[in-house]
Amino acid sequence: MGNAMRGVIAFIPSERCQRFLVGDLKEMPLDRTLDLSSRQLRRLPVAACVFDELVKLYLSDNNLSSLPAELQGLKKLQLLALDFNCFEELPAAVCRLPQLTILYLGNNRLYRLPRELRQLKELSTLWLETNCFTVFPKVVCELSNLKTLHLGYNQIRSIPQEFGQLEELRSVWLAGNQLTEFPPVLLDMHFLAVIDVDRNKIRYFPGLTHLQGLKLVIYDHNPCVNAPVVGEGVRRVGRWADSMDDELEDDGSKAASETTAEVVEVHPEEQQNM
Repeated sequence: MGNAMRGVIAFIPSERCQRFLVGDLKEMPLDRTLDLSSRQLRRLPVAACVFDELVKLYLSDNNLSSLPAELQGLKKLQLLALDFNCFEELPAAVCRLPQLTILYLGNNRLYRLPRELRQLKELSTLWLETNCFTVFPKVVCELSNLKTLHLGYNQIRSIPQEFGQLEELRSVWLAGNQLTEFPPVLLDMHFLAVIDVDRNKIRYFPGLTHLQGLKLVIYDHNPCVNAPVVGEGVRRVGRWADSMDDELEDDGSKAASETTAEVVEVHPEEQQNM
């Protein structure tokens, strides 16, 4: 079926037409994986929710903005891919999948997450990049088994202290947000292995030598006056990454002092102008 024909049929809301887009769903896939990506779906046919042994369901790159309640019947589902769709809110049925460990929600229109998300006790990997978040969704801090969080390319300005509760977290990806300082809560998360704050607005980086688990820190494309000082064996990606740490520490302290002096000098003038 050509893409033009799929596009026309996708606009017809009948269940029959939607089934035409996904093909024959009468038998359970042998590998317990169902891939319905790139079908121009606007509705997920209920027929796709009858396979209660399904482990992986790919619905990426469609036109979905909702999901049927019957989805919650997939009690053994471990991976759900909903990226590159049109979701503005997370469907309630997703929060009722008790075995879900990997959830892809990137490239949608999400601006908040429901409190019910905390019911996903097994969730270990969460992708939320390229959405519409302006405030960090605090319910994420209640996902006690979370190991990897992708929250890049939103409009987030700060990370809450509750984020430190995620003791299983090993990698956090925050590139392309509006962070103006290195999130203080990350300084107490000694178990983190990967920190990505690329493409933010951070001007000064504190030392990270005390983070014993750290393996990689990405800080490129920030208006920073220094690079983060890290422990031996930690890879840095960004300006001055190849410089010696003692040089960075001296230059960073000097630059930070100069920046502070500038702020002190400018502030009274601004007050007078006001």
